[in-house]
Amino acid sequence: MTQPFETDLHSEYLRADLFFSMGQPAEAARLLEPLVEAEPVNEAALELLARSYYGSAQLRRAEEALLRLVELAPANGWARRALARTLERQSRAAEATVHHRMADALGAE
Repeated sequence: MTQPFETDLHSEYLRADLFFSMGQPAEAARLLEPLVEAEPVNEAALELLARSYYGSAQLRRAEEALLRLVELAPANGWARRALARTLERQSRAAEATVHHRMADALGAE
C-alpha cells in the first residue's frame, strides 16, 4: 500500500517533469528541491533536478546535483557526460576531461 507522503512526492515529481518538458526548467527545479531533500538517494529526482538546473543555467547547482548523482551511481555514463558538459560551460575543461573519459568508457553518448 502506498503511503500518502510517497504519493505526494511522486505527484510532485510528475509535475516537475511536466514543467521541464514544457520548457520551464527553473520551475521544475523549484518543485524538485524539496523532493530531493526528502529523498536524497532518489536517482530519478536527482537527475531531473540536475537537468533542470542545467537547463536554467544554474551551473553550480547542476554541478552539485551531478556530483551527488555520480557518487550514488558511479557507473552512470549519462551523469558523467552531463557533469563534463556542465564543467565545460563553466570554463573548466581540464576537470571535464576526466568525466568525458569515464563516460566514454561507460559507453555514454
